[in-house]
Amino acid sequence: MAQVMIDIAGTELTAEDKQLLAHPDVNGLILFTRNFVSIEQVESLVAAARAASETPLLVAVDHEGGRVQRFRDGFSAIPAMARIAELPHDEQLAAAQDLGWLMAREVRAVGIDISFAPVLDINGCSEVIGDRAFASDVQQVAHIAQAFIEGMHEAGMGATGKHFPGHGSVAADSHFAVPVDSRSKEAIFSTDLPVFDMLADRLAGMMPAHVIYEQVDPQPAGFSHYWLQTILREQLGFNGLIFSDDLSMQGATVVGDMRQRALAALQAGCDMVLVCNDRDAAFELLQQPLPDTSARSRQRLQAMLGAANYERMDELQRSNRWQEVQRWIERISG
Repeated sequence: MAQVMIDIAGTELTAEDKQLLAHPDVNGLILFTRNFVSIEQVESLVAAARAASETPLLVAVDHEGGRVQRFRDGFSAIPAMARIAELPHDEQLAAAQDLGWLMAREVRAVGIDISFAPVLDINGCSEVIGDRAFASDVQQVAHIAQAFIEGMHEAGMGATGKHFPGHGSVAADSHFAVPVDSRSKEAIFSTDLPVFDMLADRLAGMMPAHVIYEQVDPQPAGFSHYWLQTILREQLGFNGLIFSDDLSMQGATVVGDMRQRALAALQAGCDMVLVCNDRDAAFELLQQPLPDTSARSRQRLQAMLGAANYERMDELQRSNRWQEVQRWIERISG
C-alpha cells in the first residue's frame, strides 16, 4: 500500500470520486474552496468521503489564515500570519497561540484532521509567500510559530511545517514556474534552515518546496534524497510525515510525468504524495501499483488522524474560549 492524497471537484462525491477514494493507495483527501458551501455541507462531505474509503482517510485543507483560508462562511476570519508580528511584542505569543488554537479547532469542528500549517518560510522576495510568513527575522518566525503550533496542539491537531527548506527567497511561484534559488549553501543554512531545525521536534508533518536550490542539489527539494534524508531526517532529526507538495504544480514538472514525479518523491523520502487539480493524472498514477510505504510511514499517517469525536461548530462558538479569542481578530483587523 502506498499513500496518495487526492482532491475532488465539487461539493458532493461523484461515482468517480468514490471509485478513487476506494483505491487502496488513496488514503488522503485535500479540500479546497470549491468543495465548500456551508458548515453542514462540508461535514457531510467529509463523512461521505470517509465512508467511501477502504482505509483510514486523512482529510486535509490549506487553512492558514489571510489569503489562504479555504472556508469562510461560518468560520472566523483568521488574519494573515504577518499581522501577529505587528502587535506589541509582549502580546505576540499569546495571540499566536490563541489563533493557532482557533484555526485548528474550527477545522476539526467539521471533521477535518489537519490544516497544512504553519508556514515557516522567512519572508523575503517571494510574492506567493509574503504575508503568509510570520516575519522576515529568523528568531521572530521561530518564536511566533512555536506559539502557533502549541495552540494547534491544544486543539488536538498536529502541525505541518512548510515549505522546507524555505521558499521565501525566490520570486517565482512554484504553482506556475520552476523556481531556482541561486544562493549559496551557507546562506540557505544560516537564513532559512534554522527555523525548521528549531521546530522539527514539534511538527507532525513537513512539506518540502518545489524549489531547486542549485548550489546544493540539482533536484527540487521534494525530490531530493539529500534534502529529505540527509538534512531533514538525519541532521534535523525529523520523525514525522513528509508530504510532497502538489505534484501537479509547475515546479514538479522537471521530474517527468505524474508517475515519474510520484516515484521520485517516494524514493527521495516522501511518505505521502499529493495529486491535485488533475483527475486524469490521478487515474493514470493509480493504474499501476506504487511501491509500498513502510510500516513507519503508515504509523506517521495514523498519528496525524484526528479524534473521531469532535466538538461541532455551534458548540465551539458558544464556548468562552472561542469568544475570548475573537478579540485578537478584532484587534488585528480593526
